[in-house]
Amino acid sequence: MKGDGTKLIASNRRARRDYDVLETVEAGLVLSGSEVKSLRDGQVQLADAYARSRDGELWLEGVHIAPYQFAVGVGSHEPDRSRKLLMHRAEIERFDARMAQDRLALVPLRMYFKDGRAKVELALARGRRRSDKRQVLAERDADMEIRRAMGRHRKGFD
Repeated sequence: MKGDGTKLIASNRRARRDYDVLETVEAGLVLSGSEVKSLRDGQVQLADAYARSRDGELWLEGVHIAPYQFAVGVGSHEPDRSRKLLMHRAEIERFDARMAQDRLALVPLRMYFKDGRAKVELALARGRRRSDKRQVLAERDADMEIRRAMGRHRKGFD
C-alpha cells in the first residue's frame, strides 16, 4: 500500500473470519465534510456494516463515523446514517443478481483514502457456519505449525 497513494482508515478483520470472500470490488462513498474529517482522524467502525441495494443504488449500512469534534450545529453529521456507494450501474445489477440468486452478502472489508478520495473495499461473501470457522482456524494453526517446523529444520535445530 505504500507508494500507491492509499492510506488505510479502518479494516473489518471480523468479516474475513465470518465470511468466505468470493469477489472484491472498490466503491466510492458520498460523504459530508465533517464525515471526511472524522475519517481522517480514524473515527470509524466497520464491525457490523453491510451494503444493500435499494432502487438500483447501493447503500452502506451500519457504519459508525463518530461526529467530528469541531463541527457543531449545521456542520455536523448523523453518525449512523446510510451512506450512498458509488459504482457503475452494471456492477450494481450484477452484484444484486448474485446476492439474490446465491444468498450472498456484500460486506465492507476496509475503508481507505485513495488519492485523497474515500473508498471502501466491498466483498461479495458467503457466511460461514460455526463448524466452518473452526475448520479454518484448525487449518491455519496446522499451516503455522508446518512453517515453524520448516524454519527449525532449516536452522538445524531438529
